[in-house]
Amino acid sequence: MTLPTVAFICTHNSCRSQIAEALGRALASDAFTSYSAGTTIKSAINPDAVRLMRSLYGIDMPANGQHPKTLDQLPHIDVVVTMGCGVACPVIPARLREDWGLEDPTGKDDAAFTATIRDIERDIRDLRSRLLNHQV
Repeated sequence: MTLPTVAFICTHNSCRSQIAEALGRALASDAFTSYSAGTTIKSAINPDAVRLMRSLYGIDMPANGQHPKTLDQLPHIDVVVTMGCGVACPVIPARLREDWGLEDPTGKDDAAFTATIRDIERDIRDLRSRLLNHQV
């Protein structure tokens, strides 16, 4: 069985979408294949995101091959998740689209970053459950 593909989309593909890709790989690889991309990418993943994901989950995003990517680098996508940055992705056909409405923690303290990471974890687990139960 081929798993559905999920693309987490954010403007810069440097923080929330990268976190979602990493947590999707770690927590939901039995339900979907995770990707991330941005519309106007930064040159690197946010160092606070890298540091906190390593600290909280033992996930080293750069060592796992994660890097900022543009939308044209995505494979066929079944589910598009925007992270709350108002990004519209009309060029990505998908059977499901949703927006998680997450505030960008860039430039904030570790507590704010951790809260956003935990929100993403909750949403990843929910998406996993819905996909496994064919509720989407």
